[in-house]
Amino acid sequence: MIIEFTKMHGLGNDFVVLDGVSSEFNLSRQQIRSLGDRHTGIGFDQMLIIAPATAAGFDFSYLVYNPDGSQAENCGNGARCLVSFIRNRGLSDKNEFTLQLVNGSLHCQSEADGNVTVDMGAPIFEPKSIPFKADKLADTYPLILPGGENLEVAVLSMGNPHAVLIVPDVDQAPVQQWGPLIENHENFPDRVNAGFMQVVNAGTIRLRVFERGAGETLACGTGACAAVVAGIQQGLLDNSVTVQLPVGDLLINWQGENSPVYKTGPAETVFEGSIEL
Repeated sequence: MIIEFTKMHGLGNDFVVLDGVSSEFNLSRQQIRSLGDRHTGIGFDQMLIIAPATAAGFDFSYLVYNPDGSQAENCGNGARCLVSFIRNRGLSDKNEFTLQLVNGSLHCQSEADGNVTVDMGAPIFEPKSIPFKADKLADTYPLILPGGENLEVAVLSMGNPHAVLIVPDVDQAPVQQWGPLIENHENFPDRVNAGFMQVVNAGTIRLRVFERGAGETLACGTGACAAVVAGIQQGLLDNSVTVQLPVGDLLINWQGENSPVYKTGPAETVFEGSIEL
């Protein structure tokens, strides 16, 4: 089987995008892992598949897979790339799309300047819905790592689970050491994305994210949203925040309460190709 693909990135968060609208295919977990290998495959932070919607009210179905072959619920940076992919491939001439996720929906808009704005939906704080093991709802929770480190993290879902830790300097943060320990902590039944946030001022943060099933990536859209929401909840940030990531910036806007989180940023095509499985 020969698979045609497009390699894209959103601020360095790189994706392989597959067109499941024009052709049908069914990839196994092992095949996804093979494609995700950066030495013997293509390599990606996530694989994105656009497919026909299976319910009314959606333009397309949006499927996300990690390099280890596991399926993710959502990917905000990927959604921007997917919208650009739809437009570039001529799959639709619309500027706004409602994408069907495995556990909800995502509304996206292509902007005149080439950026894409994604309505990421309202954040979820209820521990059972994240899921996260906690006795009661709180802005932050203690988290003891296997090495004995006692952390204080904000925990929420942006369609996928996030734990956000405030650090004094992201450059010096022990992302590679603590990231996998937080990801696989027993209090997160479905694992978790670990965000390390440095507050620069009320309108700016710096962020590194250790993503579930992928390790540290150069950008994480849902992670940026989760970090800003956590900072606003703790009274540290304004409602509109620039998130500085290793390769560029995202603009995140959240008005609080049950309001949706809006994320605006770029999407770039790197190259197109095909690979035999």
